[in-house]
Amino acid sequence: MEDFIREQSSNTPGIVLKKEGYIRISGRSIHENPETFFEPLVMWVEDYMKEPADVTTVDIELEYFNSSSAKYILTMLQVLSAVEKEGKKLRINWSYEQGDDDILERGQYYSSVLGIPFNFIETA
Repeated sequence: MEDFIREQSSNTPGIVLKKEGYIRISGRSIHENPETFFEPLVMWVEDYMKEPADVTTVDIELEYFNSSSAKYILTMLQVLSAVEKEGKKLRINWSYEQGDDDILERGQYYSSVLGIPFNFIETA
């Protein structure tokens, strides 16, 4: 399994998927065809789950994402949530800009739906 890294653009987030148990999604996610962008990421996460690290850390640092991106982000987090059933740890750090209640509320919703506590990090 290889690490997966994709540079951020004005419409697509930066992606870091490391087999050692580190995942980061950052920037903006406003795709016209999100399935083309996210399907390889979901496939990587599914492959990672065959032999996950003892601790998996996920940093979500999105300033904006549209509803079609939201679906894929939730799918990735759902797949990763199974890591705890394997007796391993999952840490999800959800960053949001000060005063950005929309991004904060999306993270709170995901945390509630998945039944996993997130670490909410307010940035300036």
